Amino acid sequence: MSKRDPYEVLGVGKNASAEEIKKAYRKLAIKYHPDKNPGDNTAEEKFKEAAVAYEILSDPEKKAKYDRFGHAGPGMGGPGGFGGGMSMDDIFSQFGDIFGDAFGGAFGGFGGGGGFGRSRGRRVVKGSNLRVRLKLDLAEIANGVEKKIKVNKLVRAEGAEYGTCATCGGSGQVARVQSTFLGQMQTVSTCPACGGIGQTVSKRGTGGDEHGLKREERVVEIKIPAGVEEGMQLNISGMGNEAPAGGVPGDLLVVIEEEPHEHLKRDGMHLHHEAYISVVDAALGGSIEVPLVKGRAKVKVEPGTQSGRVMRLKGKGLPDVHGRGTGDLFVHLAVWTPTDLSKEEKKALEDLRESPGFQPKPSGKDKGFFEKVKDMFGN
Repeated sequence: MSKRDPYEVLGVGKNASAEEIKKAYRKLAIKYHPDKNPGDNTAEEKFKEAAVAYEILSDPEKKAKYDRFGHAGPGMGGPGGFGGGMSMDDIFSQFGDIFGDAFGGAFGGFGGGGGFGRSRGRRVVKGSNLRVRLKLDLAEIANGVEKKIKVNKLVRAEGAEYGTCATCGGSGQVARVQSTFLGQMQTVSTCPACGGIGQTVSKRGTGGDEHGLKREERVVEIKIPAGVEEGMQLNISGMGNEAPAGGVPGDLLVVIEEEPHEHLKRDGMHLHHEAYISVVDAALGGSIEVPLVKGRAKVKVEPGTQSGRVMRLKGKGLPDVHGRGTGDLFVHLAVWTPTDLSKEEKKALEDLRESPGFQPKPSGKDKGFFEKVKDMFGN
């Protein structure tokens, strides 16, 4: 096949739009189609030449290369230029875009003198997916866990048998001939009897439905990685409903639900805990215990600690589900103001009311709420 200018082949200019290029190719494809010109080698060559030209001009990258280098440019596909290795099957695959689904099916089903028809073959059926919700506590999320869950799924009934579909003979397709403006054409469609599988149920089996399947409760073992989050969905391949006639089983979709922790709140990989300290501990210093995902930790309270201070325990949060490190635990300190004092306690405080050491003296290091939040997440 000669290396003609694709613009010349399709009869369009270099500024032609994509729609104009498609329209020009459509016109030539109909005119020179092999089934309309049986035994005409010249028409077949023109048909192929138009397809190669369209392959170049319909692809912006190929079109740009051709405009710059012509047929001698890099990656031009060998001796035949672009499309040098195109088969008639490749050419027919364009018709879905050029003529739409209706004509694409007709052209794809050509089986005339040239033998250029394409067959889609039997359809592989996949079973439907199952979705379950799985509740996890914070310890299970932190460490990862293996769970056994019960699922009610479709399985192949005992004794179920399948045989070749009598309507399509096992091909999964049925063909019919129709008259079009190009003459008699054969269209191929999915077999209505078997849905494209190529097999039908010959024996349902014990408790089986029309597909030879029945529902049974099965125990599925799943491994949950550390660091999963609320709403995250895990896909367990092949553990969903089975498919008829030896098809591919569906998947089991496990949606994670987090059980709230009594003392810790989650924020991604980080954890937060609110700890109350007494006025005495805040003034004189001391130590408190704070809960961890597993166990407890003792934390030192510095003398003169103000309410709202946040302490950071690095690495005491949750692991990242993708293995990118571990979060921190932030302990938010709140000074507890006593509300039920005895007479002696009230008198002691009254004696200290005017004491210089009990007068508020905020300094630059005593940051406000917004500054504390900024520091907490900025470090």
